Amino acid sequence: MAAPVVSCRKYLVQFAHEHLDFRIPELLAVADIFGTTVTIPEAYDKENPYLVVDLPSDEIVKKIASRTILVKSFYQLWAQGHSYDELFHQLRELPHALMAPYLNKNNTFRVIHDSFNKQLVHREKVALIEKLIGESGIEFPGNISLKSPDYSFHLLEYYKRDIPTSSPELPDRVYFGRWITDGHRDVIKQFDLKNRKVIGNTSMDAALALIMANMGHVTTNKIVYDPFVGTGSLLVASAHYGSYVMGTEIDWKLLHGRGRSSRAKQKWRTRDENIHNNLCQYHLGDLYLDVMVADASRHMMWHQIEMFDAIITDPPYGIREPTKKVGTKKEDVEIPEELKSGHIPSKVTYDLSQILLDLLNFAAKFLVLGGRLVYWLPVYREDYVEDNIPLHPCLKLIGNSEQILKSTVSRRLITMKKVQDYEEKLHLAELPNNHYKDASFREKYFRPHEKGPRNSKPSRFKNNYVKAVEAHVRSHDVTCEDANEHRSDVQERRESSSNSCYKDMAYGGWSPGKA
Repeated sequence: MAAPVVSCRKYLVQFAHEHLDFRIPELLAVADIFGTTVTIPEAYDKENPYLVVDLPSDEIVKKIASRTILVKSFYQLWAQGHSYDELFHQLRELPHALMAPYLNKNNTFRVIHDSFNKQLVHREKVALIEKLIGESGIEFPGNISLKSPDYSFHLLEYYKRDIPTSSPELPDRVYFGRWITDGHRDVIKQFDLKNRKVIGNTSMDAALALIMANMGHVTTNKIVYDPFVGTGSLLVASAHYGSYVMGTEIDWKLLHGRGRSSRAKQKWRTRDENIHNNLCQYHLGDLYLDVMVADASRHMMWHQIEMFDAIITDPPYGIREPTKKVGTKKEDVEIPEELKSGHIPSKVTYDLSQILLDLLNFAAKFLVLGGRLVYWLPVYREDYVEDNIPLHPCLKLIGNSEQILKSTVSRRLITMKKVQDYEEKLHLAELPNNHYKDASFREKYFRPHEKGPRNSKPSRFKNNYVKAVEAHVRSHDVTCEDANEHRSDVQERRESSSNSCYKDMAYGGWSPGKA
């Protein structure tokens, strides 16, 4: 039997002008959650906040809008054009049956003008609305209500800037349509980190955490796991959409509310600063399963079954949080029986490339079929290539969006879907091109960036420092490896103490390290 034909209407999506690379992936993911598809035009320009799509009904549009973080509004599109003449021609040709339900004397209405990339004064907006009413052929027989109309119509302009500092005289695109609903952006303020019970140096920005939950297809009664849970920002976002949440964290002081606080004007954490109370703050405590002090590299501690619907995480990058796992450089270490109960195991460096490979192997083994892995991959932009993304035979790459942190460094939100069952010895993750083989991400992050001839000459401090180290090597018979290590340590301490971008890491839209 042939599948039923579903008629579609034209709708206009208005995006928020932030996280441009994430708009389309999030829209597609949310549409998929509700069992529908969205076709993106090949000519889509991400600088244009407006996107025309085909969707079955207003009801589907409202469902998608109820979850999308990067969508401001949805409109039923009535006409579009490169000029007002083209727009008015389309409106005059519009079928009366489409407009009739919304344009009668018993309905109140309003017409709103909005423009992107150009600010118009009130007088100019009123003139354009009057021109629309006078020349488009549309009759508005009802009464005007600016505060609470039955229907709201929007005249939208997009001005394409070829020169960043100036706006063109005429719009590149003009749209007219009926407002359907707004997106889910109000929830960003609800989960603002400034009002969070527990935050850390690397707590994930609320908007990004919610986007990650959407990319992971987080829905009611699913189980979501974060192996590098930190202060639990990703668990809060997942619980907001109805999933049960759990995680692991190697830093026991962080989970038990001990140590120095990351909050301004607060020296120490209090004992009630924990992830469970973070969820309780938003009345989500009943969705908290557990958070354990554990090493994410130890996979054998779990029951060897598929148990997670989504794994959503932000691995440590080694900048603000160390990349560590349980281990020791000593051989044949034996802990006396009387000391085992309170013993805190020593830790060794956990290479970021190995973290990612272990993460993919874990996801392939413990995700249910169709489950999703969502994680951040930090990269040095100049060196990045597609082959830097780890692969696994059981996981299909379906999302790769870039968030630029500074001119040289970014991180990419990677989304993968489990598409086949896992077999222990046959299926292992691989890294076609190790992005960190020449230097760690921390070393790349602090690598001096050559900006041009003006900065190509080394500073006096750098020249003197290099000479001092070389003199120390000659006089003390120090190996080159030791000298380089000493130089690197001093450089890291000097740069980390003076790097001003650290001040805004927790709240400025990026958070290297744990969520």
